[in-house]
Amino acid sequence: MALKIDAKKNIRNKIRWGIAGVFALLLITASYDVPAFFNSKINWINSKTSIGLPNIPETNFALGLDLQGGAHLIYQADVSDIKEDERGDSVEGVRDVIERRVNGLGVGEPNIQTTKVGEDYRIIVELPGVTDVDEAIKMIGGTPILEFKELNKEPVRELTAEEQTELDNYNKEASDKALKVIEEINKGLDFAEAAKQYSENEASKNNGGYIGFVNEYSYYAPLFDWLESAQEGEMSKGAIESADSYNILKRGGSREGEARVRASHILICYLGATGCNEPIYTKEEAQAKAQELFNTANAENFAELAIANSSDLANAANGGDLEFFAKNEMVEPFANAVYDAQVGQIIGPVETEFGYHIIYKTEEEKPMEYEFSAIVINKMTPQDVLPPQEQFVYTGLTGSQLDRAEVVSDSQTGQIQVSLQFDSEGKELFERITTANVGQPVAIYLDGELISAPTVQQPILDGRAVITGNFDLNEARLLSQRLNAGALPVPVDLISQQTVGASLGAESLSQSLKAGIIALALVMIFMILYYRLPGLLSVIALLSYLSLTLALFKIIGVTLSLAGIAGFILSIGMAVDANVLIFERLKEELKEGKSLKTAIEEAFLRAWPSIRDGNVSTLITCALLIWFGSSFVKGFAITLAIGILISMFSAITITRVLLKFITPWFENGSGRFFKGANNKKTI
Repeated sequence: MALKIDAKKNIRNKIRWGIAGVFALLLITASYDVPAFFNSKINWINSKTSIGLPNIPETNFALGLDLQGGAHLIYQADVSDIKEDERGDSVEGVRDVIERRVNGLGVGEPNIQTTKVGEDYRIIVELPGVTDVDEAIKMIGGTPILEFKELNKEPVRELTAEEQTELDNYNKEASDKALKVIEEINKGLDFAEAAKQYSENEASKNNGGYIGFVNEYSYYAPLFDWLESAQEGEMSKGAIESADSYNILKRGGSREGEARVRASHILICYLGATGCNEPIYTKEEAQAKAQELFNTANAENFAELAIANSSDLANAANGGDLEFFAKNEMVEPFANAVYDAQVGQIIGPVETEFGYHIIYKTEEEKPMEYEFSAIVINKMTPQDVLPPQEQFVYTGLTGSQLDRAEVVSDSQTGQIQVSLQFDSEGKELFERITTANVGQPVAIYLDGELISAPTVQQPILDGRAVITGNFDLNEARLLSQRLNAGALPVPVDLISQQTVGASLGAESLSQSLKAGIIALALVMIFMILYYRLPGLLSVIALLSYLSLTLALFKIIGVTLSLAGIAGFILSIGMAVDANVLIFERLKEELKEGKSLKTAIEEAFLRAWPSIRDGNVSTLITCALLIWFGSSFVKGFAITLAIGILISMFSAITITRVLLKFITPWFENGSGRFFKGANNKKTI
């Protein structure tokens, strides 16, 4: 007898733990569904006590385009150059690339699908919550083209005989025109008036031929010899030829120009300095190195030290000689230092944005400047005939050989960079390019624009490169995402663009929620009125079902569209369907005079095959809708399927635990609380 009592106690304890689990599950899932409500209560408790309960993390449901607004875009793929049997796969490839790009935008639950309309292949892109539609279109349709180029070492081709003849004839006519202008001036035409009528240089034409003061270092240096030898007020007897024009000159006054200096320098750059490619020094090390060189430099060894140590490779080979320059041609710290120095003085280290300089001032002069006016008749040059020669040429290394791109920062300077890792083909090609261009720049182009052109210090063998372009974090992240997404397999054209307003979506959501609440309330009222106490227990199970389903929607990221909410509302009815089958079976068992405990066990046992078969058939239908349906049908099917699975759990497990828990309350008969019951004892 004692063993029987202990067994009953153990069973009862298990049922109590089951009840505790049901209400704990209801509380946890409800707090996850509506965290704002629970957080308000937690904050109130914290304000009244010193418990310090943590707040529940607030996450929102993923809403579809029709509920939160956004963009609906339709692209048409140009598959005219693709074999017919490969077009489907190519369009799927487009869909995959667009999906990667959209994910880079941070769009929550985008919907991207392909469809065929007649002979046309289309890609439908739905972007819920997107406010900047133009940026999204740019991101989706843009094809990032990453190219590595090397210096063009091909000599400029010679003119053909036909091109040379064309050039000579044109220049002969220009020369004759200049001579005719001189004749008219000699006959009395005013020089300023002649400039307005005949000069082909806008500055000269608009100012009566007046140019201003020039020196031998200016653009007009080819004319300087004549200006230097002419007298004030004198006009040239013939046309003075320059590289690109015939010039009729008239000299004005003269003056001493601004000072120009000549200097040599040794540059020691460091990590983070402008234009410092693959530096070997930190800033502190560079300053110490510059100070060391300054301490040992003199007029005799300066050129040798520059050749051996200067980071300015363009001038190091000349002993660091910068030739003559004006003050405004150098950055301010460098210019101020060298202009304040004496000729023959070595100064330093001088810090600029490029690094630390040791400067040797070798000469200073004040060149003469001459005022003049000119009538300019343009010539034709070989550059006008020949196509322009690109500074950098294609190497064959592009983004197609890119394995991955990622955002990194320089460990020393914190500068944001984009790191590139090439695949095996790109690694070999990059090694060949860097080996062939040591000491020369290799240009990095993105979408046809030069991003950077670092100088190769040594061959790079590991297939890694870094793009530095003064990026901020967002720009670098976007570039990395676009490079990783790759290029579209086939071109696409945007043929339709629709924007769903957020206000319209909010209204649809509000109406859907009202429909759900009304449906839930009606189902609950029906269950309680018709099935009495079991109906009330089914309401508790239904609330658990509702809370658990919504929590699962959040956890797995189900996108709730209007169709999805319709599926969820329908699943509420499906959720009580199992309870209806159980309770009807329970009624029949009680009518046969069985005890409540036995009737409950028999009801669940006998109702299960019907519940199982009905729900499995619905799940099969949902699977077919998900497989073959459009986006709206899929949303409906997904939410319905999830609802059915959870409803089976709530009906079989939660309702059963609740019924078992209340069974001992009716040991003397279930009476009017159960349909079909009598007052027979349950035990």
